[in-house]
Amino acid sequence: MDKENVESETHGHSALFGTLSRWVSGPVSRWVTVVVWIALIGTLTFVWPSVTKEENNAAQNLAANEPSVIAEQLAAREFPSGEGIPALVVWNREKGLSEKDIASIQQITQTLTDSPLPGQLSVPPYHKLPLPALQASLSPDGSTIVMPVLFQTGLESDQLKERLEQLTTTVKSTLAEDPFAASSRDPEQLNARITGPAGISVDATGLFKDADVSLLIATVVLVLVLLLLIYRSPVLALIPIIAVGFAYGLISPILGKLAQEGIIIVDSQSISIMTVLLFGAGTDYCLFLIARYRTYLTQEADKRKALILAVKGSGGAIAMSGMTVVLSLAALLLAKYGVYHRFAIPFSLSILIMGLASLTLVPALLAILGRASFFPVIPRTDEMRRERAARKGKPLKARKSGKLGGAVGTLVTKKPIAVTVLSLVLLGGLAAFTPGIKVTYDLLSSFPGDMPSREGFATLSDKFNPGSLAPVKVMIETEGKSTEVGDALAKLPYAAQVAEPKEGAKTPSILAYELELTLNPYSYEAMGHIPDIRQTAVDALSRAGVEGAERKVWISGQTAEQHDNEQVTDRDTLTVVPVIIALIALLLLVYLRSVIAMLYLILTVVLSFFSALGLGWLILHYGFGADAIQGAIPLYTFVFLVALGEDYNIFMVSSIWQKVRRGVPLHTAVREGVKETGSVITSAGIILAGTFAVLTNLPIQVLLQFGLITALGVLLDTFLVRPFLVPAITVLFGRLAFWPSRTGKLPGAASRGSHEVQG
Repeated sequence: MDKENVESETHGHSALFGTLSRWVSGPVSRWVTVVVWIALIGTLTFVWPSVTKEENNAAQNLAANEPSVIAEQLAAREFPSGEGIPALVVWNREKGLSEKDIASIQQITQTLTDSPLPGQLSVPPYHKLPLPALQASLSPDGSTIVMPVLFQTGLESDQLKERLEQLTTTVKSTLAEDPFAASSRDPEQLNARITGPAGISVDATGLFKDADVSLLIATVVLVLVLLLLIYRSPVLALIPIIAVGFAYGLISPILGKLAQEGIIIVDSQSISIMTVLLFGAGTDYCLFLIARYRTYLTQEADKRKALILAVKGSGGAIAMSGMTVVLSLAALLLAKYGVYHRFAIPFSLSILIMGLASLTLVPALLAILGRASFFPVIPRTDEMRRERAARKGKPLKARKSGKLGGAVGTLVTKKPIAVTVLSLVLLGGLAAFTPGIKVTYDLLSSFPGDMPSREGFATLSDKFNPGSLAPVKVMIETEGKSTEVGDALAKLPYAAQVAEPKEGAKTPSILAYELELTLNPYSYEAMGHIPDIRQTAVDALSRAGVEGAERKVWISGQTAEQHDNEQVTDRDTLTVVPVIIALIALLLLVYLRSVIAMLYLILTVVLSFFSALGLGWLILHYGFGADAIQGAIPLYTFVFLVALGEDYNIFMVSSIWQKVRRGVPLHTAVREGVKETGSVITSAGIILAGTFAVLTNLPIQVLLQFGLITALGVLLDTFLVRPFLVPAITVLFGRLAFWPSRTGKLPGAASRGSHEVQG
């Protein structure tokens, strides 16, 4: 390779990445690099806790100034008797509860009253009620009764789980049988399920904890298998896995310490997604470098020189790609909703450390292993291949030329208009389905149908009014005046019943009404009624002469909380999305120095996101029968798809830019850029999509939906946007693609009117 080509490969990055490449490839310094990583991980692991030990799955998602949170605080102060975490034990025998069943339940309440569980606040005194009175509490068909057990607030998920396990132990020892293991579908068996806030919380935490191990194993196996199939080298397949393992080893104690100090909050869900992100994006960054290294090994006999050139040639793109993802994820710090906000630091820090590992640890490992990294398919120069063939007395085989990539590159340069139009029609057609997407904030709908708390809720909804699971608490300040709030609420078409009002313990003029809805209180439809319920109470207060009535109505409960979740999510989306786009635009401007390229790279990735969302909805709605997707999915997938999708654009466009800067005609640069980056980006895209697709095997709908849509988006970027749409647009713009950079004035930067362009 001549001096001119070497210099052009390192244009703009030679100083930084030249120094870095020489260090990580040095005979001694490469070992020092590995030792430093090991020492850092060992030291931090010893002195700081791991992130899994600092999980907090009980963190609040809403800020203290949100209406439902303010209402909960008011309820705790004025109506303390109702405060606590209810565990609803739903007893059912489909053919009807017998007198013996009822007696057994009475015996259990007697036991829990005489020997309360730790943290237990109350249990209904069924044992004190005569049989006829208790039978009146059964469902209309006599098959079901609910036994609420109230636990103190503030219990961690693990503590609450322990209390429910003690509750089930008490029940089993009292009955001498296990109703929790009995099938809810067998009409002959007495079965019991724990639902309500306590049961749902414990089951949800258990799902995420169980998902962690299975997710890690599935992801590692998938990445290994794909790397082996793509590169046919067991050594090479292990290098990204080792790099991700080292990165996680450093990330875990850092996040653990930050969580321990109260700087951040981490939960099971964020750790699960962070694991996928590390393996997917981390493997991509490793492959960007490895692919360049393999190319230079076919041109340079000196493996160190080849590695130096590889780091110089790919370092800028890897650093730029990493910073794009880091800043995009860090933008979630602007979000007010707890789940989004908690993602910001763990995700952005993990990508930052993974990027550092890709530029230091991975080159050091490659320097140590050299060509053996690719065994048994070892890349050699033409001279080395001829010598090897001569020694074996065999004819020299021709190199594989990447015919598919070359064909795609030729197509987009010769037919850019047709390619652009067809790509836009396909992507736009899929994106057209997004307005029809329905969302839900129903937590239960995200869980498996056979989860105990969901089975209990299903029984409760079937046998009783579903709104009884989580009534809406409407509190008003009457100022001592007589109002018709109760009557007004009872007249609402979706009101099942309104309980008699209770006076506040500290402010008697504050009254609380328990409103049971006729529909699932966790449903999207139910939470949509919250503004109407509020306005109904405000109007009734105004008619009673209460001034400033809009400030004297508070609504608490699960339905009100979910309504606030939606409102905050909508506000976060309007805040975070423009910031992410602006940050990526700024980085692209700095890196490419082209306004035009920045604009179409941003627009194509945003279009790809909407296309993935539309395609994902078609599959989830018509394929899986989902009525709606979780409300958090659009923002989740936008952050990941826009940031990760831009990675591939950056890697390919940087290759084209480098060629044009050293005088290669634009059409040739595009054709060669598509050909050279095609295999590595395709491999990286398949692996990244595969890692997110692993989430679809989990029994949690929010992760299944997130994994599916993100995987689809990555595949669209990999097989449509990157190889076809972006190169075709670049050809159409010609030298304008580089505006205002003077790169477009280099020889051969063909304009749109070039004779090579054919519609």
